[in-house]
Amino acid sequence: MKTKPFAITLDPGSSLANHTGSWRTVRPVYVDRLPPCNHACPAGENIQGWLFHAESGHYEEAWRLLTQDNPLPAVMGRVCYHPCETSCNRGQLDESVGINPIERFLGDEALKHGWKFDPPRKRSGKRVLVVGAGPSGLSAAYHLARFGHTVTIREAGPVAGGMMRFGIPKYRLPRDVLEGEIQRIVDLGVVLELNSKVTNVLEAKSEGRFDAVFLAVGAHIAKRAYLPAGSAAKMLDAVSVLRSMEGEEKPLLGRRVVVYGGGNTALDVARTAKRLGATESIIIYRRTREKMPAHESELEEALQEGVLVKWLSTIKQAGESSITVEKMTLDEKGNAQPTGELETLEADSVVLALGQDVDLSLLDGVPGLEINDGVVKVDQAMMTGQPGIFAGGDMVPGERTVTVGVGHGKLAARNIDAWLRDESWTHPESHELASFDKLNTWYYSDAPKSTQPVLDTIRRQSTFEEVVGSFDETTAQFEARRCLSCGNCFECDNCYGVCPDNAVMKLGPGQRYAFNYDYCKGCGLCVTECPCGAIRTVPEDI
Repeated sequence: MKTKPFAITLDPGSSLANHTGSWRTVRPVYVDRLPPCNHACPAGENIQGWLFHAESGHYEEAWRLLTQDNPLPAVMGRVCYHPCETSCNRGQLDESVGINPIERFLGDEALKHGWKFDPPRKRSGKRVLVVGAGPSGLSAAYHLARFGHTVTIREAGPVAGGMMRFGIPKYRLPRDVLEGEIQRIVDLGVVLELNSKVTNVLEAKSEGRFDAVFLAVGAHIAKRAYLPAGSAAKMLDAVSVLRSMEGEEKPLLGRRVVVYGGGNTALDVARTAKRLGATESIIIYRRTREKMPAHESELEEALQEGVLVKWLSTIKQAGESSITVEKMTLDEKGNAQPTGELETLEADSVVLALGQDVDLSLLDGVPGLEINDGVVKVDQAMMTGQPGIFAGGDMVPGERTVTVGVGHGKLAARNIDAWLRDESWTHPESHELASFDKLNTWYYSDAPKSTQPVLDTIRRQSTFEEVVGSFDETTAQFEARRCLSCGNCFECDNCYGVCPDNAVMKLGPGQRYAFNYDYCKGCGLCVTECPCGAIRTVPEDI
């Protein structure tokens, strides 16, 4: 929300407390509605709120409001698939607001100026163990530290970041950006223990005298599939290929690389292969482009860089320097079916990108804990069947994205904090959604969506420089001003100006307005003319 809700209390004897005559059957009231961008954000950000500060040029204030929910805005501004923009009402007017690049701009501003998180006002004396330093674990640690708890993260790997580091290439997420945002969380007093794999969660909890545990182990184990292959066939898995890019020795994939799979990881490997010198980088996917789970923008970038995709195809066999591919067809239900039509492709290596699993061995023997299909069952409070042990991110059912992981960490932290105080946390009741039909869009002029700069294709094929660039300040501010403030008053004075009865009272900057019902006839003109849908009428007898 852009401004704080107002409330006025009227003396029963005041003329303002009296209703107008009996001719009025409805009266207008000011409301706050839930913006669709806020509603769609898996991290639960108050997007409309921080956009308001950004459009005013108050960038640090915008960043501080944003980071109340998400401690990784510079990362999220690069890797989030921005469902907020898909839901943005402005998309039905011209184009959605570029929320994601504005978030990135704010995150970069914070890194550039060295903005830090405010430390907690007091310490709780409670100790919480977080297992895993990926997006969900880092988010939980941040929020728990802000609550005043003492937090220790134990990470099995040599560096923090989880799949943000080992699953997202540098050309999408520069490592200095990732490390800068991780360090800011550590600076809150979070203890980060690297090369510290937890093999038994109950033992770790007991020996460390922790009051609660949050499990946030990432999906680092590549799924396998039976694929007939000769003894000399070079078969690799996508997770290992991307992980090895963080080391000194880069993977030797050869000049002709085939990637088997259709997700974002498959695209990342194929694009990485081109940058490592592959003359051919081909994705084999058994369904159509419309069914591909990878994000459309990443597919477009891959195609621009020369990655080829063979749709409706599957690998039947892999040999020493070639693979056999069978063409598929879709049946009446949309399922891929073999045709028997075969094709041979030259290949120096085949990379399997068929998904990942989580190593759940640390949970062996934990009473009450339930595991189904490789994930841990949790309740609405993100707690497992073992009291005091919570889980999120890749370990629980749900979409496996950075944004979802950050949201899980925040939700778990709120519930852990409440549990440590022998209380329960309940999500506040949401306002009515501010749908497009509630807006009066003729007040808004066309303003084309700003585009981010993109690295030229030649350099993209040979370097790991960041592909998509950032907004400058002018562009970020312009884009923020495209926000329609759906459902929430931003004090445009429209209701004040159009009221034929002078029934609208201005309460001062940031306080919005109130209605003088002694003068209001209930004509509804204010409702019709409110640009953002922040007024509605209610029956007079309410």
